Amino acid sequence: MPYVVGAALLLLLVFGPMLYVRWTMARHGAERADFPGTGGELARHLLDEAGLNQVPVELTDKGDHYDPVDRVVRLGEAHFNGRSVTAVAVAAHEVGHAVQHRDGMPAFGWRIRLVRVLIPVQRVVDVLFLVGGLGAIALRAPVIVLAEGALLVGMMALSVAVHLVTLPVELDASWRRALPALATGYISEKDMPAARSVLRAAALTYVASALMSLLNVARLARLFR
Repeated sequence: MPYVVGAALLLLLVFGPMLYVRWTMARHGAERADFPGTGGELARHLLDEAGLNQVPVELTDKGDHYDPVDRVVRLGEAHFNGRSVTAVAVAAHEVGHAVQHRDGMPAFGWRIRLVRVLIPVQRVVDVLFLVGGLGAIALRAPVIVLAEGALLVGMMALSVAVHLVTLPVELDASWRRALPALATGYISEKDMPAARSVLRAAALTYVASALMSLLNVARLARLFR
């Protein structure tokens, strides 16, 4: 029984933030005719105000994000063309990342460097798992499986590091960049609590991802002890 309760609490801890994010985004996603513009228009305005006229705002189907390589803010359909608290809060948040890049925020730079390392490492590990798995079967060598497990734990540990660096970057984009921008009069004071909820929910996404990565590392480490 204690094991079942512990497992349930662990699932709630990991997946609870994800469900909260979806609920919060939907709750404040109603269209508002009184807003002066869409999320995409707000992003363009904030970028121009920050002197980032060269950074475009694009529509995407791959999730809201700021691309530091192409230097472009990308928003999903609902946030690019939407006039809702969620749309403008998400747009302001992504612009916050562009401003972090402009200002040379150290944590933002570390995030980029870690992701650049993680992507090729993940590809190499995928290839090694394929080749090593076949080799372990052919040679009947369990040591290969152990080596692969160690590589996987290392890769997941790097993923945890990315999440740990990402969290303060996300919090900064929400509270030090997006919230003050929204408070300049783009939305009314009565809508600010809703905007805070959306920005808080966005940060919880990375908390959940970090917890999931830590859980996976712990489980694999136990298997290969």
